[in-house]
Amino acid sequence: GYTLGRKEAILTPIDTTFALKNLDKLADGITKLPADKKFMRKIERIIADRNKQYTERNTLDWAMGELLAYASLMEEGFDVRISGQDVERGTFSHRHAIIKTEEDGERINLHNTLNVSGKMHIYNSLLSEYAVVGFDYGYAMASPKTLTIWEAQFGDFSNGAQIMLDQYISAAESKWKTQNGLVMLLPHGYEAQGSEHSSARMERYLQLCSRDNLILADVTTPANFFHLLRRQMKWNFRKPLIVFTPKSLLRHPKCISTLEDLSTGSFQELIDDPTAIADKVEKVTICSGKIYYELEAQKLERGIDNIAIIRLEQLYPLPVAQIEKVLKKYNAKKIMWV
Repeated sequence: GYTLGRKEAILTPIDTTFALKNLDKLADGITKLPADKKFMRKIERIIADRNKQYTERNTLDWAMGELLAYASLMEEGFDVRISGQDVERGTFSHRHAIIKTEEDGERINLHNTLNVSGKMHIYNSLLSEYAVVGFDYGYAMASPKTLTIWEAQFGDFSNGAQIMLDQYISAAESKWKTQNGLVMLLPHGYEAQGSEHSSARMERYLQLCSRDNLILADVTTPANFFHLLRRQMKWNFRKPLIVFTPKSLLRHPKCISTLEDLSTGSFQELIDDPTAIADKVEKVTICSGKIYYELEAQKLERGIDNIAIIRLEQLYPLPVAQIEKVLKKYNAKKIMWV
């Protein structure tokens, strides 16, 4: 049975670790193509690179963090369902969950070749956000043991599902005491792609937040995304989760995690500055998302050691106690939101 999750429960750490030997086995399954079939060279290259990332370089990118999260949940008996306009490939070509053979276009989902009890269902869905988000909201309600995800092609496109957000996703728990674990992935990031292709409108979601009704996240590492998705199913309650997923970070050379980060880590609502020396710090900057990598690059380039850059990975519920603890550690004269 599921309980109504209060803020204390949402902010209490939960075990999302996953044994490395099991991760190795799953990675092997999703980074090797069936030997008896012929694929396009580009696909062969992408899958081979994933294998090298895992087995040789230990530098997992966003796609690997995400795909291993799905595989690990499937190993534990959960199903995964993903829909949205371009989810099989991923709008920015990072996912490639469905691969096709060169000769006859046979569709293969490597996740469903794994010897696990869970299944992955992934579908490119029609350009009618209201209908599809409504359907998936119902799916998540009926199947709480399925990680149910709707991904916008661009985060802005969730505006087509506005009624679902206002009437159901944000308010159903307080109106009808019903719980729902629907995940909405909203690509976000002001990447200069023009109107309706630039911003997921974080402020709109923040306005919907009250009494722990939603979880909003803007994560900056593949491992944190891995643990966030796993946490969604490990809880004994369900909450809608909205993730402002990256575009430029999908292939950013610094946006990587290690096997150990996945197998032994946990979801971090807040990430402290890994290089800051506390008693040198005079100014603390708090930020979320891709701006972190821009700030970090400037800090390195200019040899700055008196600024700490803190990443707020979960925007709501706000991890107040963690923020206070970090601020106390630095005792800085100036605190800025960037």
